[in-house]
Amino acid sequence: MAIVLLSDLVVSQIAAGEVVERPASVVKELLENALDANAKHIYIEIEEGGRKLIRVSDDGTGIPADEVPLAVMRHATSKLRQAEDLYAIRTLGFRGEALASIAAVSSLTLVSRHRQEKMGVELHMQGGEVLRQRAVGVPVGTVVSVENLFYNTPARLKFLKAENTERRHIQNLVGDYAMAYPQVRFVLVQDGREVFRSTGSGALEDVVVKVFGLETFRQMLPVYSEDVLRSRDGSVRLRGFVSTPTLHRSDRSRVVLFVNGRVVQDSGLAHAVTQAYHMLLERGRYPYAVLLLDVPPDFVDVNVHPTKAEVRFQDNSAVFAVVQRTLRSALLQTTHETDNAPSLPTSVVPTATQATLGWVLDTSGTARARRRELLHEREEDLAAIPEGVGKPAKPRTLPPLRVVGQVGGTYIVAEGPSGVYLIDQHSAHEAVIYDELNDYLQREQPIPLHEDVGATVEVRAVQARVLEAILPALARFGVVLELFGSATVLVRAVAQCVPLERASDVVTRLLLLLEKHVDVQTAALQAISTTAAVRIGQRLTHDEMQELVRKLERCVTPLQSPSGRPTLLHMSAEQLSQEFKRRS
Repeated sequence: MAIVLLSDLVVSQIAAGEVVERPASVVKELLENALDANAKHIYIEIEEGGRKLIRVSDDGTGIPADEVPLAVMRHATSKLRQAEDLYAIRTLGFRGEALASIAAVSSLTLVSRHRQEKMGVELHMQGGEVLRQRAVGVPVGTVVSVENLFYNTPARLKFLKAENTERRHIQNLVGDYAMAYPQVRFVLVQDGREVFRSTGSGALEDVVVKVFGLETFRQMLPVYSEDVLRSRDGSVRLRGFVSTPTLHRSDRSRVVLFVNGRVVQDSGLAHAVTQAYHMLLERGRYPYAVLLLDVPPDFVDVNVHPTKAEVRFQDNSAVFAVVQRTLRSALLQTTHETDNAPSLPTSVVPTATQATLGWVLDTSGTARARRRELLHEREEDLAAIPEGVGKPAKPRTLPPLRVVGQVGGTYIVAEGPSGVYLIDQHSAHEAVIYDELNDYLQREQPIPLHEDVGATVEVRAVQARVLEAILPALARFGVVLELFGSATVLVRAVAQCVPLERASDVVTRLLLLLEKHVDVQTAALQAISTTAAVRIGQRLTHDEMQELVRKLERCVTPLQSPSGRPTLLHMSAEQLSQEFKRRS
């Protein structure tokens, strides 16, 4: 085959293959342009997973009218002028390829008005060719609409994943950038339904709650450090949140890393995060983390990969050390491993008994357990366990149990006439509260309430309509709500067992259960009991543990929480003898 020069269209389509891998790649490039333009509000609309439409609107500075045609040409950029500028990049974009690459494989419309001009410009392209350009009256900012993505590259279109998969990639991407830029309000609408909205308050924790959920965030720790770089000006600053060792998952997908505001995939940084959890997590388990790393621009090379997802540091070991040391310090402080002696990993326990005996080994050091207990007395977020008086009237459903201790602020160790029990304090407390709430209803007595709570919850319009139809029933079941407009719910009163600061969580849980078609009574009681239950990782006094166990012993269903999780594990005396190879 003879050597020929490729046409501009083919060159652009090849370049698009490097930059535009999937619809989420388009969203990423357009978000970065909006952020570089100092946008404070970014609105993203998606249809059919991005195949049919991707539209990103921002209120940034806009593009001057005479520069709009340049903006969609390859290698046209306002971010740098010479090669040396690559080593001090302070913006997210810099290559000048994104818009041209996207336009080559779609139908693209760009509408922009610069803040210093009275009129804007609309430019429409298809397959990389400009079809029309005209002056329009529009607000300051930029709107880029990408339609029929990959229409002229059927091979690329064929390899796209299912719509739900592409939607999930886009939602994860928007959530990541919202965490990197908490001062910017992001709104994501997919197929006409709003699926994400950040507040733009500037508080990272607000966005982490939106992305990971309140329950997950409550099991995360804030981290912060600032280290001066040796033999050079500048420092390495690390901030963010990481999960406690009690919260983990089977993959690294929720370890989100940013360098100078850029979402990156860096194996060294990821390894530093996992190393911080050494001996605190089992092998094959990974934490949640949102970490923002800020370094001098000339300390990092961002021109490593076409998608700009990889970076290279001048001194990888220095960055690794900062991340690993900062996280490890926070984790050891919260778990009170003040002597740096890790608990015995479950890998040393025989496989058949890992689930039931690992915790026994962890409580073998009496002095160490007492030291942890004293340190934990300083914690402020202990959920109160209701104290009962008098002889219980309900029949016993478990044998009498004696509390021995607590492991990891999560499990209660107890012994009984038939062996040893490990009790999940949160699930057990859920079962107890659910049982007590049902008692009130069966006796036709009102559930005791916290009055004048005053907490508010933002909901979708369809959720507000669902709640409006069941307000009287909810009031009977311990949740008194009032609607304001089409998107705000006021919690007037809630069952007394719910800490006031968690009142709004009841509504959030309730809506999730109703969406799963759980009946109103079950949904209300389950939402209350799950929200009110003592948290994982919270230290309890011996009396609190014994009181909780005493109530569990007389629950109607003591072996399972209302959300379906087991409340306890049991190992008989015979099983213990077998495991320790003792003759009976």
